Amino acid sequence: MGRGPLAGPVVAAAVILPEPPHPSLQEVKDSKKLTPRKRETLFTEVRKHALSFGVGWAGPREVDEINILQATFLAMKRAIDRINITEENSLIVVDGNKIVPGVKTPQIAVVSGDDLSLSVACASVLAKVVRDRWLAVLARRYPEYGFERHKGYGTKEHYRAIERAGVCVEHRRSFLTRVLP
Repeated sequence: MGRGPLAGPVVAAAVILPEPPHPSLQEVKDSKKLTPRKRETLFTEVRKHALSFGVGWAGPREVDEINILQATFLAMKRAIDRINITEENSLIVVDGNKIVPGVKTPQIAVVSGDDLSLSVACASVLAKVVRDRWLAVLARRYPEYGFERHKGYGTKEHYRAIERAGVCVEHRRSFLTRVLP
């Protein structure tokens, strides 16, 4: 979550669900298609009913040092490393068109995975809520940027704030070619 913003980490999550999944998870879908309130409710349900879950992120400096794709893979690997993969026949379903390098467990990449896999949709909810909560923390640390409103994305408001206040350590400098010399 958060591949495109100008500020904040890129966040990924991994979720292992029971078979069959708990009925309270039936409403889970791509986090971008849910209201913030619904995401928060489902965040609690996913954490309560998942067999295992993990969240990982790569910070702005890592994004700048290794690029957004590699930082996304790093966040995914960190999330995967935090789950309890126990079955020899496990399969990781990755949302997108690339598998995660350096992961030994078999993987498949599924474009629009959060629409096709409940575990991917659950992971999407966890990642989105964790990232949004972190941006709320950053909003209190750096009130001049309005992170609580735009979540670090490149809105007009955010660009104006950067022009007024400059960049902070949470900004991805490699994403700011429009405002940096």
